[in-house]
Parts: sequence; structure tokens; C-alpha cells
Amino acid sequence: MADLQATVGNLAEDAALKHLQANGLTLLTRNYRCKVGEIDLIMRDANEIAFVEVRYRKSSRYGTGLESVSSAKVRRLTRAAHHFLQNSGTDDTHYCRFDIMSVTGERTNMQFDWIKEAFST
Repeated sequence: MADLQATVGNLAEDAALKHLQANGLTLLTRNYRCKVGEIDLIMRDANEIAFVEVRYRKSSRYGTGLESVSSAKVRRLTRAAHHFLQNSGTDDTHYCRFDIMSVTGERTNMQFDWIKEAFST
């Protein structure tokens, strides 16, 4: 069961990446992991760096992807983003934001709800 969830999660993340790229964003890195957290997608959007959390739900019956992001998850994302910025060689001239990409539906019919600047730190 866990393998199936991971596979569906990877498919949703793949679809989210394609959706973001189709909207002009460029992938910097995927599944960035460090001791303080993990970020699904780190994208460049013109002069901005977008740290993107991808949340998949088969349906919104029990809430949306956005609603599933807890305050603890926000803290981990923020810490991981700081770690990335300190260790990536990225200059300080980029504005950074945190986006949520909520993916809902079956693998053949996924809908996207892209919330730019879903939260601030």
C-alpha cells in the first residue's frame, strides 16, 4: 500500500512539474532533502525562487491539498528553504516565495490548484 501511495505521489509530482514548466517556470532541483526538511520542487520564476510543496488528493472530500499543510510542515519547509539558500550558491537578489500545488483527481484526469505565495515567513 505504501509503495502504491509513493507511486501515485510521484505521478502527481511529475504532473505538477510539467504544469509549472508549461507556465514558464524552470526546475532548479527536485526533492531537495536536508536534515531539517524536504522540498518537493524548487523552481525559478523569472527573478523569483519558488519553493513548491506538492499535495495530492484523489478527491477533495476530506479537504484540499492546501488544507493538509500543517504549521509543522510550514516550519520544516521554511528551514529547508533557508538551508538550500545558504548552500546553493544562489545570490541574495532573488525574491523567494512558498507555493502549494494541490493536485486532485485520478492519474488520467488530474486538476491543479496552484497557490502562489501560500504562506510567508
